[in-house]
Amino acid sequence: MSRIVLKAILGLMMRVLFRPKVEGIERIPGTGPVIMAGNHVTFIDSIFLSLVVKRPVFFIGKDEYVTGKGIKGRLMAWFFTTAGMVPVDRDGGHGGVAALMTGRRILEEGHAFGIYPEGTRSPDGRLYRGRTGVARLALMTGAPVVPFAMIGTDKVQPGGKGRPHIAPVTVRFGEPLDFSRYEGMDRDRYVLRAVTDEVMSDVMELSGQEYVDVYATKARAAA
Repeated sequence: MSRIVLKAILGLMMRVLFRPKVEGIERIPGTGPVIMAGNHVTFIDSIFLSLVVKRPVFFIGKDEYVTGKGIKGRLMAWFFTTAGMVPVDRDGGHGGVAALMTGRRILEEGHAFGIYPEGTRSPDGRLYRGRTGVARLALMTGAPVVPFAMIGTDKVQPGGKGRPHIAPVTVRFGEPLDFSRYEGMDRDRYVLRAVTDEVMSDVMELSGQEYVDVYATKARAAA
């Protein structure tokens, strides 16, 4: 009920203020497990994704978003968990494994799972090399992958911080990708890279971003 109320209120605000253009929404399966993999340009990408997709979408977020103290902390925890965020400690030595296993559980329960293969927000608006977690999830669960692109959300919240600005936003979904031909090969690093690159190629085509074949974390550190 909380999710329905939150989605109704924020959905109305979003339609009035941002008037997002949504393309290809019919390509998302109405039931069953599905991985939605897209670009990540600002903090509020997950909010827009959750609001434009009819079915609930779950995604991984830092546990610090739900561990705050006081009234503000409790409100933030309610907001993020109601919006579909599943908190995971990603800073520990096993953070990546915990995130992967959490995503697998969500998919095996028949839900939609949102993921950003770049692993972090783009430091400069370009699309960076995808990490293979999306491929592992697809091959372990058999879930189709629906690529998507966020266009304009970086203008709504430049730098991922501060008060949102009014700017046009487009959320574009591509055709579902079926990787069942690689069943049982989720430990083959060449297959994982090929699957990830195919997903990122579709994301690039949908978003129109320039592609950079390095990890975003390395680009951020170098900058």
